[in-house]
Amino acid sequence: MIMHPTTDATGHEFAPSAGYATAHGDDDGVRRISVVFIGDALVAGNGDPKAQGWVGRVMGRTSVEGAYLTHYNLGVARQTSGEVAQRWEAEAPLRWRGASDRRLVVSMGRDDIDGAVSLARHRLNLANILDECSSQGVGTFVVGPAPTGNPEADDQLRQITEAQKDVCERRGVHFVDVFTPLAGHEQWDSDIASSIDGTNPGQAGYGLIAWLVLHHGWSDWIA
Repeated sequence: MIMHPTTDATGHEFAPSAGYATAHGDDDGVRRISVVFIGDALVAGNGDPKAQGWVGRVMGRTSVEGAYLTHYNLGVARQTSGEVAQRWEAEAPLRWRGASDRRLVVSMGRDDIDGAVSLARHRLNLANILDECSSQGVGTFVVGPAPTGNPEADDQLRQITEAQKDVCERRGVHFVDVFTPLAGHEQWDSDIASSIDGTNPGQAGYGLIAWLVLHHGWSDWIA
């Protein structure tokens, strides 16, 4: 049976994922979870010689009993939160076709520093993504930015992390702070220092991010 959209308190039409899939012709009774990861170079896994990044490592350890699970990595290097906020609406729905359960994982922030994006604008960009997903019945999960080892940049990333945490808490969205546990972490700092570009980690660093995601609400969220 098709689940018809309802209207939330803000006047948005909320279409549950199951109804979305049925309306698009996928009514075989199989739960189809489509997870889209969107963000910057850390989402893309740049610098990882194993070409897995944290996304590949997380999904390699993720399974949902009785469900058909797919994921898509839409990470693009040097993208600000504003560019990510514009891009997801065009790219993510293409990956959700036929899905009965649509999910979006957002991770961004580092490039807002070089892009001179204000903290207020960053908050708004993230809020817009989360609010629009909520209005469409899309489940969201946010992973904060990782430290760079540059003191000045990290001061700003600490503020961005707190801003993201606040935006998510206000909306009841899962948020993983990777900045705080990795700032000053010996293995993380070593991985960044030995990387070719001095910005993105290698296998060890991406493994650390993956561990933090997997142990901070991921299993409950994806189930």
